[in-house]
Amino acid sequence: MTRRWTKWVPALAIPAVVIVGAVMVPLQAGAAGDLPDKTPQQLLEFAASSKVDALSGTLEQTSNLGLPDLSSITSSMSGSGASGASGEDVSQALDLVTGSHTARVFIDGSDARMQVMDQLAERDIVASPDGVWFYDSDKQSAVHLTGSAQKKAADLTAPTPQTIANSVLGKIGDTARVTVGKDGSVAGRPAYKLVVTPKDADTLIGFISLSIDADTGLALAAQVNAKGSSDPAFKLAFTQVTLAAPDASLFDFTPPAGTDVTEKALPASGGSGEHAKGERAAGIATVGTGWSTVAVVPAAQVPADVLSSPMLKSVTTAVTGGRLISTALVNVLIADDGRVLVGSVTPDRLLAAAAGS
Repeated sequence: MTRRWTKWVPALAIPAVVIVGAVMVPLQAGAAGDLPDKTPQQLLEFAASSKVDALSGTLEQTSNLGLPDLSSITSSMSGSGASGASGEDVSQALDLVTGSHTARVFIDGSDARMQVMDQLAERDIVASPDGVWFYDSDKQSAVHLTGSAQKKAADLTAPTPQTIANSVLGKIGDTARVTVGKDGSVAGRPAYKLVVTPKDADTLIGFISLSIDADTGLALAAQVNAKGSSDPAFKLAFTQVTLAAPDASLFDFTPPAGTDVTEKALPASGGSGEHAKGERAAGIATVGTGWSTVAVVPAAQVPADVLSSPMLKSVTTAVTGGRLISTALVNVLIADDGRVLVGSVTPDRLLAAAAGS
């Protein structure tokens, strides 16, 4: 994983229910014995009270966002010297949002490690209070981030079904209808199914299904369906999970000999709670509320070479005021002034947000 790839994170500030799919695969839920009945409110409270903070397992993710097959384009762009760094950036970003991925994840409190398994290669993210490593075996490169452990914990949460669940549970209120689906089994563990259907008429999200571990309340799987579609646009699930602390040595990372290492210091977060939220908000603004919120990334945070990438132009459509990446679940507007607007809303809503923000 290259330093340039990390710059795409703010530029692709897709709502949490989508961006965490950048590294994971299909929901595998089987039959399970009949579990004790729970009302929607009881299941919500059970899931919200989950205290699992140590685990290891295998995650799988698939995305079916309605984008065309870009494999031939991304492979040629990422392998072409003429495309430059920006072509590689866009290639990697598109691969993450359109492809399927398998990853191993290890979590123990504030320590986390994720190994994304590519064909004949591996990408590692290792986070601890001492810093964060991004390692790409294919490129033989690594980036070592040091600085505020608090910033690391806030910004680099390991993407798991629980990450999605936390985001969803935190915004339900009276904005969604909550029901209990059919019991099932995920990664060999019996699980309840919590179905959240947004009431917002303007969002592209049809419903979100969370598989909740019957013993611990941990989210074992998450699925997001676009409105009007019976097929999921995004799936993320454990295929194997162990609810115990991993070996501590997994969080001690040393780059292999010959790795090109870049050291980069993270600035101090400058506070926590509402103060930290205010600092983050100063960077990425929002328009609207709830499920149809639009994130507005300032032009200064979007790499200029990425915006000028021939690949980006090849996968976007020209619209009044910019270029559009349109999918079943999320739309992205690259405005003419360099801003990037992202939301689970229609292109018209993005254009209106761009004009009014």
